[in-house]
Amino acid sequence: MNETAEIEEEEYEAEGASGAATGTGTGTGSPKIETHWWWGAASAGQLGWGIASFRRGYAGHSNLMPLKAFAVASLFVGAAASASFAALHASGIHKVEDMMEVGANMRTGLGIRPRTRDE
Repeated sequence: MNETAEIEEEEYEAEGASGAATGTGTGTGSPKIETHWWWGAASAGQLGWGIASFRRGYAGHSNLMPLKAFAVASLFVGAAASASFAALHASGIHKVEDMMEVGANMRTGLGIRPRTRDE
């Protein structure tokens, strides 16, 4: 790990230990908004818009039907991606290393030997 990554990790751990809300602020003294709620709201909005578009059907020229189908499918895929991101953030997984640690803990809990790393 390089110095920058170590410093960022220390700052992240210090922020979590202080009990401060994780999220994004817009400046000094601004309240921090927990980001996973925003991702959940985006997911719900996309899912609602996708369902409404799907139920409404298609009105217009038949040559544009594939475009409408692609747009509706994109809304459903985007809603699933946003919900996944919100679930990961809400469970405290913020980096790839966190996910690898969760996987290692699951393997240990199941009684499976840890994987060997090729470095």
